[in-house]
Amino acid sequence: MILSGKEIERHIGEKIVIEPFDRRRLNPNSYNLTLAPELLVYENQVLDMKTPNPCRHLVIPAEGLKLEPNRLYLGRTNEYTRTDGFVPMLEGRSSTGRLGLFIHVTAGFGDVGFAGYWTLEIFCVQPIVIYPNVEICQIYYHDIHGDYEPYHSGKYQDNTGIQPSLMYRDFEQK
Repeated sequence: MILSGKEIERHIGEKIVIEPFDRRRLNPNSYNLTLAPELLVYENQVLDMKTPNPCRHLVIPAEGLKLEPNRLYLGRTNEYTRTDGFVPMLEGRSSTGRLGLFIHVTAGFGDVGFAGYWTLEIFCVQPIVIYPNVEICQIYYHDIHGDYEPYHSGKYQDNTGIQPSLMYRDFEQK
């Protein structure tokens, strides 16, 4: 079951942490998160799952930054989130989707116990100008039933910035 906006607000500061929290961004069943003013782009044309892929930092200036199609941009939310007892999920806002801007290519599913900033996998279907601190996506929460182990992966937990893929670590463990 998805939590209502009122239920999200009821759990703020306890089972749900969103910092900073602004009640004006609370929706009937979600909360709008904003885009931090930086991006990462992979430098190589061909990415390799078994190795760290070098990235370049981009700053999103106040006057905006034009994104190009067929390029993956990694961004992050300004907001730090943490959950205990709920499954966090991330979706683009309908306003961004109607501009052909995808906010998470495949990774909108969070884990119970995740704590950190959300890395956004941003992709556009045509050139688009984006701006820092814009309400770009929304987080919502599902109940979880049954016993569970909270998320504790060392790869992405407690991150402080944009996280490129760390899949190469999975190969190192085998």
